Amino acid sequence: MAKTKILVVEDESIVARDIGNMLLGLGYEVAGVVPSGEEAVELARRTRPHLVLVDIMLQGEKNGIEAADQIYTGYNIPVVYLTAYADQTTLQRAKKTEPFGYLLKPFEERELQTTIEVALYKYTMERKLKNREHWLTTLLQSVGDGVMATDNRGRIQFMNPFAEDLSGWSQKAALGKPLNDVLQVLNERTKKPLKIPVEKILQGDKFRLASEVILRSKEGTQTFVHQNAAPIREDSGDISGIVLAFTDITRSKLAEEELRKSWARQKSAMEGTVQAMAYTIETRDPYTAGHQRRVTKLACAIAEEMKLTEDEMAGVRLAGGLHDLGKIYVPAEILAKPGKLTAVEYNIIKTHPQVGYDILKSIDFPWPIADFVLQHHERIDGSGYPNGLRGEDIHLEARILAVADVIEAMATHRPYRAALSIETALEEITHYRGTRYDRRVVDACLKVFKTKKFEFD
Repeated sequence: MAKTKILVVEDESIVARDIGNMLLGLGYEVAGVVPSGEEAVELARRTRPHLVLVDIMLQGEKNGIEAADQIYTGYNIPVVYLTAYADQTTLQRAKKTEPFGYLLKPFEERELQTTIEVALYKYTMERKLKNREHWLTTLLQSVGDGVMATDNRGRIQFMNPFAEDLSGWSQKAALGKPLNDVLQVLNERTKKPLKIPVEKILQGDKFRLASEVILRSKEGTQTFVHQNAAPIREDSGDISGIVLAFTDITRSKLAEEELRKSWARQKSAMEGTVQAMAYTIETRDPYTAGHQRRVTKLACAIAEEMKLTEDEMAGVRLAGGLHDLGKIYVPAEILAKPGKLTAVEYNIIKTHPQVGYDILKSIDFPWPIADFVLQHHERIDGSGYPNGLRGEDIHLEARILAVADVIEAMATHRPYRAALSIETALEEITHYRGTRYDRRVVDACLKVFKTKKFEFD
């Protein structure tokens, strides 16, 4: 199996050499190490690496952002930015180039490897989705439409060849016959006959037409079709007939089933990747080992008590497993510090929701997972971070994670204090019910513990 090939763009020679050595030590192939944006674009064109690590702040006429944008848009090669510091304007410009990750210098090998693997996973999933969309578009464009037209009495005046094939009627045989005598349509679910509301259409009334139905031909062949009908209006406004169009969607029905199966496979792979991400975070902070798993368990129990749908609960479950992903970028010595954090250290900790959001935002999840992760430290009275959101501006899933996160954190041992009791944690959320924490979420959490006898593993 070929090694993953990575191009490094860094104008500080010592840093560039260190990164190259890290990559080699991790088993990657280094496509090259160049100091300028111009060289990066040219080498990317010639070597076609799997990924480019590029410093945002490069010297020369072409900075890292311009080079990254040209490499991604021109050669479809994913980019991860390297940066120690950049002003807000520069960061906003960098975001517009849709990078697949950020690495804050200095960084360790584990952080480098995790960022690379997440970026490659995001890129692979994005490419699969784009290929699937292209495939479906091509499929739907290749399907012909059947067209039938009537006069102002609902009698057939025209049929195109595709309509003849699907209905089993030739235009000559159908000419002058009532539309419903020729067109045999069945309800897709019940298989009962349906009638086109000819009189209502001819009168210009609003009508409800079943869109996906079964078209039964004269010989009895049944075809799934999508149908649409509309009155034919003259310039005067008078209705002179009806036009009915229908498309054979048999192949798209099969494609939908294949997509469902494909999604199930991708979902399984995605869940495995999430577990790997969670494990990576926890190995950097032994004091919170299992934290995300326990938060997820409680959050799902709360969501179930609140009668969230299975789909919504799946979003909660996935976000729970990723909510602290941003701690990848927090130095391990801060995470495991036994004493009180300084203001600077605490501010570094507070960046983890935003970092997690930046990592996840480009992944096309079925739910806004990146937003859930970004908001899990927000509070409904606006006292949370990073954006001070209030009330309904915070996703319900994030409000659920917030309560579950607080309960688990208080009830679990930390380097700076012993574990508190569940009773103490429940008193905390009860005290701030309606201020920091959503009333409904708190009520559901209390019921989960007191009535359902919830326990952490």
